[in-house]
Amino acid sequence: MEMGLRPMVCVAQDYFQGKLIDDLRLRKTILELPDNKTEHLPGYLPLVPGIPVLLTENVATELGLSNGTRGIFHQLVYEESSVDIQFQDKNFPTNTKFITQPKYALVEFPNCKLDSELAELQAKIIPIPVSEQTFLFDAKELLAENVAKAAKINQKNTKISIKRKALSLIPAYSMTTHKRQGQTLDKIIIDLVMPPGPIEVASFTFHSHE
Repeated sequence: MEMGLRPMVCVAQDYFQGKLIDDLRLRKTILELPDNKTEHLPGYLPLVPGIPVLLTENVATELGLSNGTRGIFHQLVYEESSVDIQFQDKNFPTNTKFITQPKYALVEFPNCKLDSELAELQAKIIPIPVSEQTFLFDAKELLAENVAKAAKINQKNTKISIKRKALSLIPAYSMTTHKRQGQTLDKIIIDLVMPPGPIEVASFTFHSHE
């Protein structure tokens, strides 16, 4: 992984009723949702050349590019903004560059099954385009307490439909044993302080036990 680069974060674009969400409180809350509540499209995606990443949806299963496939991020192709957009998030340094209009990410997938005409390429670098998913968000936590209670009493639906455009990638420095099933890793570190479970699955699918 390259050092000394300005931190870069790809920010999802969220839409409500066909319009980009511009309410700061609503936008911040939705961006901070865990990706298991947003159809696996992350709100914030930190990227730096050399970082390991995971695909979060099936892109081309016939090429081995499916949900859970590991790769190495190389480059982000995006449209430059006329202003240096900033997001108030304490998880990122103050000099972070936030990207809001990505086109695609160039990711190397060593185990990708390319066609015979392309099989001789040294690096199997594949462009991963922006994906689009729709999910429900319960806005009651953003409502005033009396309004939220009234909505509950009157059985009003407080869930809204959000359309998100983002890269279907997440950082992959760590993975659950469930996520990495079927993969062989060069090196691993196992956290043994964990509930009872299939630890043998994690320990017998890497190249060396040294």
